Amino acid sequence: MTSAGPPGPQHGGPPPAAPAVCVRHPDRPTGLTCTRCGRPACPDCLREASVGYQCVDCVAEGQRGARRGRTVAGAAPGRRPVVVVPTLIAVNVALFLWTVLQAGSVTANANAPVFGALSLVPRLVGAGEWWRVVTAGFLHIGPVHLVFNMLALYVLGRDLESVLGRGRFLAVYFIAMLGGSAAVMVFDLPRIEVAGASGAVFGLMGGLAVVLRRMRFPLGQVVGLIVVNIVISFVIPGISITGHLGGLVVGAAATAALVYGPGRHRTSMQAVLLGALTVLVLALMWVTTLT
Repeated sequence: MTSAGPPGPQHGGPPPAAPAVCVRHPDRPTGLTCTRCGRPACPDCLREASVGYQCVDCVAEGQRGARRGRTVAGAAPGRRPVVVVPTLIAVNVALFLWTVLQAGSVTANANAPVFGALSLVPRLVGAGEWWRVVTAGFLHIGPVHLVFNMLALYVLGRDLESVLGRGRFLAVYFIAMLGGSAAVMVFDLPRIEVAGASGAVFGLMGGLAVVLRRMRFPLGQVVGLIVVNIVISFVIPGISITGHLGGLVVGAAATAALVYGPGRHRTSMQAVLLGALTVLVLALMWVTTLT
């Protein structure tokens, strides 16, 4: 028998390929890949996804392309801090303290010269003092008047500001204020003196009712609140019921323009509708001064 010689060279498959490296860290070999783009990635560069793991680049691209949700008014949702409401409250309180210092009395602050220069008197507005239709909305007669209005502004405003967004909320507030002033100009006596944020606050009540209706939420509580406040306006003497109703109607109309406006070019259409409503209210006051 013959003996076999030493074995010759063995022929197997091709030599193993070098391991892939992470596309973001070339010094890190990896056997993992992104389920979205298929590129190799190390564990530090992968994030868990609904299916498998994606690299950080794909995750970032997906977040950029994701459509952000919006509220019924088109505002960005989220827990953004309420800013406009406390600012309005601070302005009202500061102006009240100014009148108290000038008058030397907390309860008789309406005797302050600045109060007389800023309150709403239709006859004086007709004489050219147009600033009164706005400044009167920041004046209050006595601490009780101030506290009730500021409490209502806080309770109603914080939710509406979150839904409408800061700019839209501020627009509704001022347009409702103008609506209250317009009602006073049209229906009250020329020499009457009116002050208070009640017109704007009633506008927020109307706005809240519109938002709840748009979101298909129950309206019982807010309608009850509106009815009670209207009854109080009729029962207690010295309250401008016309200013309250004017603010209520115009505030509801302004909010409806925001939450029921067309979906396409929403922001532009909202601006047009609010602008048209503002012009209408101002024109109504201007016509009143001519008669």
